[in-house]
Amino acid sequence: MITGAHTVLYSADAEADRGFLRDVLGWPSVDAGGGWMIFAAPPAEVAVHPTDGAPASELMLMCDDLAATVAELAVKGVEFTKPVQELRWGRLTALRLPGGGEIGLYEPLHPTAHTP
Repeated sequence: MITGAHTVLYSADAEADRGFLRDVLGWPSVDAGGGWMIFAAPPAEVAVHPTDGAPASELMLMCDDLAATVAELAVKGVEFTKPVQELRWGRLTALRLPGGGEIGLYEPLHPTAHTP
């Protein structure tokens, strides 16, 4: 029935953010037509959390070793917007996309849905 998930990032500088996904993260892509690049993302999982505010969604990338990943990305010029937080469920930071957006990056300390 459902064969995958498609994430859309709205950006003030889509070309720069596409370059980030391609050149910095090394994600392969396909041209969906007319130069619209669609990137192959790593395995994903979906969590649903309660909120007292308005419903929202958030994109967070996952890694096995946050310190090593932050160091590797920093060498490539990636700007981190939040200090690393040690949380019950993982180690969390956030990075700035070239187009101005922000996405989370975390090392889960919980079992993941995409890893047996």
